[in-house]
Amino acid sequence: MAQVNGVRRQFVKAAMAAPFLERGEEHALAVRWKDQRDEDALHQLASAHMRLVIALAARFRHYGLPMADLIQEGHVGLLEAAARFEPEREVRFSTYATWWIRASIQDYILRNWSIVRGGTSSAQKALFFNLRRLRAKLAQDRNSGGNSAMFATIAKAIGVSSADVELMDTRLSGPDISLNGPVMESDNQGSAERVDFLVDDKPLPDETVGETIDSTRRVRWLNDALTILSDRELRIVRERCLNEESSTLESLGNRLGISKERVRQIENRALEKLRRALEERYPVAALHASL
Repeated sequence: MAQVNGVRRQFVKAAMAAPFLERGEEHALAVRWKDQRDEDALHQLASAHMRLVIALAARFRHYGLPMADLIQEGHVGLLEAAARFEPEREVRFSTYATWWIRASIQDYILRNWSIVRGGTSSAQKALFFNLRRLRAKLAQDRNSGGNSAMFATIAKAIGVSSADVELMDTRLSGPDISLNGPVMESDNQGSAERVDFLVDDKPLPDETVGETIDSTRRVRWLNDALTILSDRELRIVRERCLNEESSTLESLGNRLGISKERVRQIENRALEKLRRALEERYPVAALHASL
């Protein structure tokens, strides 16, 4: 650790010792890199702006991530800025690079601050990085009201919903909790983990497989038993019991040219025939079949 800190201090010292570039020098280096892909020009341009990277990285040190990693990500943003910079626009490189450096650091923080992905939109990203500042500012105002009023004010300022503000505030108020973290200890049973108390209402894999096999078997039994019915009985049973949308006695009677009472009688007789057939051919089916 001491060696790492020493290397970090040397790096920061070297960055701070790099000479400032005049506007003309900066422009010349940018042109050499863009037109000739001069690696030495890129190195000079990047070295002269590493103090900018360090300064921007320091603004995000309170998110609990290593400062060295923030500087490294800022350096990635600096190189991205150098690759995209257009010197003919007469804009200072530091002005252009600041956006890319900050964006690279912020993306790194969003990827690594929590195991739960957040800040997936520009509004959510703005909420993540401005919530604490806005909340602290509003907290100084005694007339700001309670949390609900504060969340509404922040939501309006950033352009998100109050629910999003409340959720982000909850996430920022505490670290992630591992499901494998212990919640109690026992001399006899060892430690229990949070995951041990999660309840899954879904059936177990063996129950799912068993239900699939039983369903396939019941369908085979039923299709075999249906062969004993006449065409009219089969039609009535299908439209009354097997289709997703059951037909009424009256509508079915109108299509068949019989009364709804007659349809009911044929249906009862057909179901009784099916029950007897299942009991005779598949005794176990009487315990499972449901019509």
